Amino acid sequence: MEEEVIDLREYFSIIKKKWYIIAILCVICVAISSVYSFFIAKPVYQAETTLIVKTEKVEGTNTVSSDQIKTTQQLAVTYGEIIKSRKVLEDVIKNLNLEESYGSLSSKISVSTVTDTQIIKVSVKDTDNDNAAKIANEIPTVFTEEAIRIADANGVEVIDKAQVPTNPVAPNKKMNILIAGVLGIMVGLFSIFLMEFLNNKMRTPQDIDRTLGLPLLGVIPEEL
Repeated sequence: MEEEVIDLREYFSIIKKKWYIIAILCVICVAISSVYSFFIAKPVYQAETTLIVKTEKVEGTNTVSSDQIKTTQQLAVTYGEIIKSRKVLEDVIKNLNLEESYGSLSSKISVSTVTDTQIIKVSVKDTDNDNAAKIANEIPTVFTEEAIRIADANGVEVIDKAQVPTNPVAPNKKMNILIAGVLGIMVGLFSIFLMEFLNNKMRTPQDIDRTLGLPLLGVIPEEL
């Protein structure tokens, strides 16, 4: 136990002597992250629209059966795949005269279903906030035609149209700087202990005892 305490004291002593290395590396990492987040990285905006899959009412009634609702909820997952299909997205590209490929547009779009509902949420991320909203609002128009043609859907209704976002969702500047600071500290600690490990000089009586296993006869003071 005493040996462990001594080792810990040695580690803290090493860090205390070379703390400036940690500080320098931390400042460098934070500076690089700040420059990238504020001046290099393009802001990314996210626009969202929500859709609902229409369900047919039982003939002769004004109600919808629970089985129909359950089936429609299951189909909502299928509709989500149709939204990201090549046919739908290529039509969106054509209608909006977008200068990008299917793969590029597909990577910007995420589709999710609201649990236990027939609601589908479509999110579009783009560096142009106006473009993100246009794409999000064009998708339901194209998708409705395809859903009716492919899956015999009863129709799709837009609940909320996408609004032009004003605040970017990325980059998260504060988080980037925080991560960079922590990374700088970790790299600094690693560098300190690596230099200490590679330094084979004997600087303390304990080093002589531990390395050579020889008894200590005396110590010459730094100042006579």
